[in-house]
Amino acid sequence: MHTFLLTLMIISGILLIALVLVQRSQGDGLSEAITGGAEQLFSKQKARGIEVGFKRLTILFAIVFFACAFVLGYYL
Repeated sequence: MHTFLLTLMIISGILLIALVLVQRSQGDGLSEAITGGAEQLFSKQKARGIEVGFKRLTILFAIVFFACAFVLGYYL
């Protein structure tokens, strides 16, 4: 059980890193907060196609990763 969870955690971690690197940036970060991002407030577009799939897979693998971390931490 320990080996299975550890393997699942490593695989989900690698896939999580890859998915985050593949995704497009959502904003300018701190510079947007300082200068104001009002121009994007009204022109907000929904993500479509593969972007939605990447976002959902990222959430899924993050949940799997943290669930494995909690279970491994509990049993060790």
